[in-house]
Amino acid sequence: MQLICSRMIPYLDPDSLAAGKGREALFRRDDGRFILYLADGDPLSASEERVIPLALREALIWINEPAQERGLFCI
Repeated sequence: MQLICSRMIPYLDPDSLAAGKGREALFRRDDGRFILYLADGDPLSASEERVIPLALREALIWINEPAQERGLFCI
């Protein structure tokens, strides 16, 4: 598996209104498929993590997202 791109996304926690940073990372598997890893919160605390399989087209859209649209996969 190869890391293609990763980024940190600032957000506000809806319950506490505390500022946080989410993490998004796009990986390419050995078979050519893509995986998007999403995590919210501090890596040292209990955080929610998700793994989403992506097709090539979806991976390209994610890589080329404008800055104001980043983090929408988290919704």
